[in-house]
Amino acid sequence: MMPISQVANTIFDELIIKYHLKDDIAQVSNNPYSPDLIEFLLYQKCWIDTIQWHVEDLVRDPEIAAAKGIEYKRLIDKLNQQRTDTVEKIDDFYLHFFKMVVAQPHAQLNTESPAWAIDRLSILALKIYHMRQETLRSDLPKAKELEAKQKLQILLEQRSDLSQSIDELLEAISTGEKRMKVYRQMKMYNDPELNPVLYSKNKSN
Repeated sequence: MMPISQVANTIFDELIIKYHLKDDIAQVSNNPYSPDLIEFLLYQKCWIDTIQWHVEDLVRDPEIAAAKGIEYKRLIDKLNQQRTDTVEKIDDFYLHFFKMVVAQPHAQLNTESPAWAIDRLSILALKIYHMRQETLRSDLPKAKELEAKQKLQILLEQRSDLSQSIDELLEAISTGEKRMKVYRQMKMYNDPELNPVLYSKNKSN
C-alpha cells in the first residue's frame, strides 16, 4: 500500500500543474475521485489552498480598487472556512479508519492531528511549485535566483521530513502507539452569533 504522503504529494503536484493551465481563480475543480475516498478530500483540500494562494496574491496588488479588495478579502474568509471544514473531514476519515484500534496504556498524543499535518503538506506543495517558478525567471537578478534556489532546496527537504513524519504518525496510531484526538476549530469570525461586529449589528436591527 502506497504511503499516504506519497499519495498526497502526487495529487497535490498534479493538481497545481492542472490549475496553472488556466490560472483562473474562477475555474471549477472537477475533482476526479469518488467522494468516499481519502483522495477526494486530499484533492479538495489542495484545490481550496491553490485558489486561496492566488487570491492572496491578487489582494496584494497595490493598485487594487477598494471594492475588489473587499471582495477578495471576503472570498479569503470563505476559503479559510472551506479549508478548515475539509481538514476536519480528513480527520473524520482517519477517526473512522482507526476506530477499532485500542490505544496502548503508554500511548501519547501528537502535537497535531494527521489532517492538520496534511494541511501543511498541501501548502508546501504550493510553495515548492511557486519557488521553482521563480528560479526559472530570466529577469531575476543572479543573487535573487541563487536565493530562490536555496529556498527551494530547503522546501524540498521540509516536504521530505514532513512526509516521513505523517507516515510515521499514521503508523503509530494504527498500532496504538499514539492516540488520535481531534479538537474542532473554534472559528468565530464567520459565526453571526459569535463575531461581536456581526451580532451587535443584528441586535441594532
